[in-house]
Amino acid sequence: MSPVVKKPREKITIPGKYLLFLFSLLSIALILVTSATDVMNHPVFSSFESALAPFERGLADAGAWLKERSILIGNMKTLRAENEELRRQIEALQTENIYLQQDEYELSNLRQLYALDAQYQDFEKTGARIIARDAGNWYHSFIIDKGTDDGIAVDMNVIAGAGLVGRVNAVGENWARVQAIIADNAAVSGMVLSSSDNLIVSGSLELYRDGRIAWSKLVDPADRVSVGDKIVTSDISDKYLPGILIGYISDVELDANNLTKSGELIPAVDFEHLSEVLVILTMKKSGEDPAQTGSVSK
Repeated sequence: MSPVVKKPREKITIPGKYLLFLFSLLSIALILVTSATDVMNHPVFSSFESALAPFERGLADAGAWLKERSILIGNMKTLRAENEELRRQIEALQTENIYLQQDEYELSNLRQLYALDAQYQDFEKTGARIIARDAGNWYHSFIIDKGTDDGIAVDMNVIAGAGLVGRVNAVGENWARVQAIIADNAAVSGMVLSSSDNLIVSGSLELYRDGRIAWSKLVDPADRVSVGDKIVTSDISDKYLPGILIGYISDVELDANNLTKSGELIPAVDFEHLSEVLVILTMKKSGEDPAQTGSVSK
């Protein structure tokens, strides 16, 4: 006889949607019973309710926590939006502050030029803006935005700040190149204003690292020249008009020949922060400047 094989019992499964429907009906029934009768006051149901109390408190606490989190998330979104708006306002204020600082700087430069224009009112002048310069930290050679179309010519004097910047050494229709007095190959015939003694001012980019340039060939047997004296362009200069402030003597030394003196001076112009200049359209028409003999123009 063949063995009897028992078939496995089939498991009875109830779809989830039916279970949900049954639980819903049960919940509705309980709600109707509890609202229409006092059956929940029976000791059995009271005990059941006591057992469920911790779960109810847990659900209530969880609901309160979720509510607080929802409020916190809403506040964080609001704060992010406010911070973003404040950031934009700060950027706008910073940009405006930069523009105001630039305007203040330009206004200060224009006031200096106006004062300089009044100081040298006997000379016809035109203002110009610096548009390019040679490599380096200082404006020892630079390009301005005016040229022959504006009456600019080679050897015209250029001033800014409190005094002499240099002279034009090349010019085009709408541009001109200016060589400053601090350039290594620049030289100016100068004069000590207090004593009318003549000397030569020589450019030096190395010295200008310390804010100085050199002067030499001063004959001063009476020791009348001292630190702090003003040096201006002299009457014997061919390239420069007389009486333009060059700078202030910072030291005086007797040369090895015991006949002449030399030293350094502080220029009247800040050659690190030039932006606008005045070009004197009046030119001197005399002989060759001794200081310019042998100097090379860039």
